[in-house]
Amino acid sequence: MEIKRSGSQPSTKGPADYFTGTVRIDPLFQVKDPARTAGNSVTFEPGARTAWHTHPLGQTLIVIAGLGRAQRLGGPVEEIRPGDVICFAPGEKHWHGAAPTTAMTHIAIQEQLDGKAVDWMEKVSDEQYA
Repeated sequence: MEIKRSGSQPSTKGPADYFTGTVRIDPLFQVKDPARTAGNSVTFEPGARTAWHTHPLGQTLIVIAGLGRAQRLGGPVEEIRPGDVICFAPGEKHWHGAAPTTAMTHIAIQEQLDGKAVDWMEKVSDEQYA
């Protein structure tokens, strides 16, 4: 058994190459062989969002606070709220983030395939976000 105590892992800032706006990433658990799963708590300030991206084995988001938005390529922008669970299929191009005037926190869970958990793409434009 391993217990990761709250506050024992440092927060990081979401890199500007992959995020628009202010984003804080708090690690929850990392991949440990033979497992492939990792999890983070991610907080988006109002208007902040990811770039478009995919996950080779998919991704699950669990919204725990605030109000957010998520979209898969070709679909509508969806509002997401605390308690919502969003599942993106393997390889499904998508983005997610906060609402324009409200912050949002979600837990993000994804698996690695051959050591890779995400493929980052272009940033979400203001028009796409709106």
